[in-house]
Amino acid sequence: MFRQRFSGISNVVLRCAGMLKSPIVLLCLALIVADAKRGPQITDKVFFDITLGEKAAGRIIIGLFGNTVPKTVANFKDGKVYGFANSIFHRVIKDFMIQGGDFTNKDGTGGFSIYGDKFEDENFKLHHEGPGWVSMANSGRDTNGSQFFITLVKTTWLDGKHVVFGKVIEGMDLVEKIGEAETDTKDRPVTEVKISSSGVLPVDKPYNIEL
Repeated sequence: MFRQRFSGISNVVLRCAGMLKSPIVLLCLALIVADAKRGPQITDKVFFDITLGEKAAGRIIIGLFGNTVPKTVANFKDGKVYGFANSIFHRVIKDFMIQGGDFTNKDGTGGFSIYGDKFEDENFKLHHEGPGWVSMANSGRDTNGSQFFITLVKTTWLDGKHVVFGKVIEGMDLVEKIGEAETDTKDRPVTEVKISSSGVLPVDKPYNIEL
């Protein structure tokens, strides 16, 4: 009896294994794996040209997820991206993040949104998956203005608290260099890290990033 049952189970396993070799099944599995790696869709791009002290350091290009968080992306791209010119990254914490976007006071106390002083958290669909993710800085729930930060590591403890709206797609080496900057006791870089110019770059066709 046991041998018969074992033989039956073996036949089922063999049949399943044979099905897995089917080109159609393999294609489906490949599509499932590819879809699992597919991240949010980039709809817009912005650039920051950076100076360290008085020296040009390079360009950071950020892809924005306008289909996932359109209100947050509009605030960043349409309202204040040109206003970021001559603002600074006022806060740098090694192995964590770099923060900027205070174009009024340049010390973390200022900035505002296109919707007024502050606006609500749009959603928390996206997570801080690793280095290079761009998210809204805030002082609590529904207090988004213009300040943002770029992660240097995976920061899952920020998920559900800060709205992710973009990712660095070029210039991550420069972001990492800024992340290594010497800072004072208030996490402010000793050598000024300035956005010398900023603007919008065309995206001919939205595309998904890979996680």
